[in-house]
Amino acid sequence: MTTDPAQPPASAPAPPPVDPALPARVLLRNGENGAAIGASFYEQVGGRPFFERLVTEFYRGVAGDPVLKPMYPEDDLGPAAARLTGFLEQYWGGPGTYSEQRGHPRLRQRHQPFKVNPDARDRWLLHMRAAVDSCELPELQRTVLWDYLERAAHAMLNTFDD
Repeated sequence: MTTDPAQPPASAPAPPPVDPALPARVLLRNGENGAAIGASFYEQVGGRPFFERLVTEFYRGVAGDPVLKPMYPEDDLGPAAARLTGFLEQYWGGPGTYSEQRGHPRLRQRHQPFKVNPDARDRWLLHMRAAVDSCELPELQRTVLWDYLERAAHAMLNTFDD
């Protein structure tokens, strides 16, 4: 009897399902709510302090941006910073507090009330690029993080109107 080497033996356990929302080259958990596999990206970059620094730098730029700042309902950007920090922590393998407090991220749905056009996307990316660069990550982590942020920003587009 010949076997196809591309197929696992019938007795091998099935691999965990792949979450299409996660970057393909960074497997963070062995299931939707499972344990981290190896050192997560969250751990590699220094955990919560890294994401707090990234988000603080990002919102420093947003605070003075005439297009982005009006999209934030609070006068103080603190609540938005806390939400983004929690989301990024969870996405990259940290605590699942974001979903425990706010439910599924539903990024496109949460951004739907705002006019996210190419100008807003590009401004968001400009401020996020400055924040990422300020954190001085190793090349691999910087590339993986930026790849995700860029794809996420493009996915949030919901209009091409000015």
